Amino acid sequence: MFLSLVFWLFASGSGWTVLLGDGDTGWHIRTGDFILEQGRVPSRDIFSFSRPDQPWFAWEWLADLIFALLHRLLGLKGVVLLAGVTIAAAYTALFRYSVWRGANVPAALLLTLMAASAGAVHFLARPHVFTFLLLPVSLWLLERDEQSPGPAVWLLIPLTVLWVNLHGGFLALPVCLAVGAGAAAARAWRDGTAPLRDRAKRWGLLLAGCLLATLANPYGWRLHGHAAGYLSSGWIRGAVEEFQSPKFRSESMAQFEVMLLGGLCLAAVLARRGDWYRAGLTLVWAHAALTSVRHVPLYALVAAPLLAREASAWWERVSAGRPACTVLGALGGWVRDVSRLRGGISAWTMTAPLLLLAGPGNWPVDFPEIKFPVRAVEAVERSGAQRLFTSDEWGDYLIYRRYPRGRVFIDGRSDFYGPGVGNDYIKLMQGHWEWRRLMEKYGFDAALVPVGWPLAELLKREPGWRLRYDDGRAVWLERVSGTGSETPG
Repeated sequence: MFLSLVFWLFASGSGWTVLLGDGDTGWHIRTGDFILEQGRVPSRDIFSFSRPDQPWFAWEWLADLIFALLHRLLGLKGVVLLAGVTIAAAYTALFRYSVWRGANVPAALLLTLMAASAGAVHFLARPHVFTFLLLPVSLWLLERDEQSPGPAVWLLIPLTVLWVNLHGGFLALPVCLAVGAGAAAARAWRDGTAPLRDRAKRWGLLLAGCLLATLANPYGWRLHGHAAGYLSSGWIRGAVEEFQSPKFRSESMAQFEVMLLGGLCLAAVLARRGDWYRAGLTLVWAHAALTSVRHVPLYALVAAPLLAREASAWWERVSAGRPACTVLGALGGWVRDVSRLRGGISAWTMTAPLLLLAGPGNWPVDFPEIKFPVRAVEAVERSGAQRLFTSDEWGDYLIYRRYPRGRVFIDGRSDFYGPGVGNDYIKLMQGHWEWRRLMEKYGFDAALVPVGWPLAELLKREPGWRLRYDDGRAVWLERVSGTGSETPG
């Protein structure tokens, strides 16, 4: 399963390059470089000239450090390999979790692949890939404890310490624990059963322990205030696409839609059965996914095992007395039983990344040229321009290419720039009537923008600005002191 996911998602075609489809990877790598060189986690900005040395939360510092180490050893090849292997491991764990819950293999496989397709919208070499892996592992530990309470569930506390330093998705675990403890307490209050009261107390203590563990980060409690402001920001939700509601216009979103409708129907069934925990989980993450597209993969990871188990139960009911269906169901059950007996990790799973690393492949040596101004940056480098206006995503790439030689106006850290710089950036991007004032406000000496942006045409006609480079994708213009004809590069 693991090897199949690696080759299906990434090793075939141009899959590895897909993981570099977002420029944030660039500043994550350079943040890790800073940590390696300075021996500390940054608390103030190191990348911009629009907000230099302002307080900044590098709250994914451990993932950044890992990315930087791999980049120094192997280049971008190491970064995308880690991201791809982590994603494949996440959906392999999801498949095993679904089978462990009682799903037959065909249903578990189908729902795992649907969850992977729905999550593909966020398959990128960024720190959130660790949340993809840690969420199903955490839910599995919780369900094992629900069936047979034991000490293993307390591993979630040190796991939280790791998680809070890898990615902001660490908040997913306290949310799941709060739903579980609340559901158990509500059922215990209604039914008065001792096991439910014990679980409510146990998971309540676990929730408290995990919340305390989230303080084990370089910023302490201030990180939580920052995260709350970030997630509740109306400007972020309105300006940043991945925080907006999903658009059901692609194959991956169509599969999410199927899982969403199935999950909502299942939530009603689970609630009627008295399984308020799983009904609550489904509804909480369905709401999160409908509010923000970045939560779609998390909903799919939560819902897939539940849907796979119900699909298996439905199959058992409809296949009763039908020979062909019975044979297929028996085969799925046999594979499930074997997988339970073989509970260890295959040696192939451990050696596969090394084999991939040693073997040939279309490994990236730079970010994809179809999306980033790879050649244009080479021309900019020769010019020595310092106060350059560009898009936020290209700013990420410029950090990767130019740090520490040059700083950027804006990049993908929307939580850092906020509406102040963010709204000025949007006005410049759209060629707003105030564009001249804003260009003077920030003292830009050059602009590197997509060829179709209104600002590109405005600057071409502006006295004192000259076209230096145009490759049909990116346009680089530079402020000049005199007039006269200039030949584009």
